[in-house]
Amino acid sequence: MAKTIQTVLVVGAGQMGNGIAQVVATAGLEVILNDISFDYAQKGYENIDKNLSRQVSKGRITEEDKAAILSRIQLSDDIADGRDADMAIEAATENLDIKLDIFRKLDHTLKEGAILASNTSSLPITEIAAVTSRPELVIGMHFMNPVPVMQLVEVIRGLATDEEVYQTVVDLAKQLSKHPVEVQDFPGFVSNRVLMPMINEAIYCVYEGVSSPQDIDAVMKMGMNHPMGPLTLADFIGLDTCLSIMEVLYEGFGDSKYRPCPLLRKYVKAGWLGKKTGRGFYVYE
Repeated sequence: MAKTIQTVLVVGAGQMGNGIAQVVATAGLEVILNDISFDYAQKGYENIDKNLSRQVSKGRITEEDKAAILSRIQLSDDIADGRDADMAIEAATENLDIKLDIFRKLDHTLKEGAILASNTSSLPITEIAAVTSRPELVIGMHFMNPVPVMQLVEVIRGLATDEEVYQTVVDLAKQLSKHPVEVQDFPGFVSNRVLMPMINEAIYCVYEGVSSPQDIDAVMKMGMNHPMGPLTLADFIGLDTCLSIMEVLYEGFGDSKYRPCPLLRKYVKAGWLGKKTGRGFYVYE
């Protein structure tokens, strides 16, 4: 039987975290939006406010709906604020050491029986679960970016994940108006195991002078009916994130087909990370 989730602690108020907090609060649940500083949490809250204002202007929700959603979000700079939460969803940087540290803290702080989920896009759930005293309550819940818009959630079982926990997270995803898919704990899961090598190959095409970024994107948009070209998408995701996922795939499978393109490494070292830094394969204002 699935557990009842009423309060969710979201750890990390960045792009993914504030999106998760928004959809959880919109579904009528209480949210504690946590980050390492109150300023970061406040920035995440302001982003949610802006997104909801856009929904109001489009007539999708009312001002009253917006106020009700925001009233369900509490800001926090201390993980202990979530001690009574039924579940935590970690949405920190895609770095294993950072995530392991957060999961140790969550395990130590959250009440007995609380579910610990990670929004990791590629890292092993089993390894994350192993640093806790409750591996059966640890699971992957990988949302897509932007969270309020994209419907998919990959639900990833670790080696020890309990069936009841899996069912609870599937039910929660549906409550958030998302489409959950079951995925086993392999590097990159399904989404990034398929997507990232395509992006990496597009970068190789630039690196080898096969074509320009604009034309490579045009081929995939007009020829393959993709809504966005792979290089535009890479800039949107962040080239540093793309590189770290490719490294997880390369290390996890030991297969040269996952070797990150040298040009991707060069751009990341140059600080050309895509849209967030104003420059990647394209230049942004």
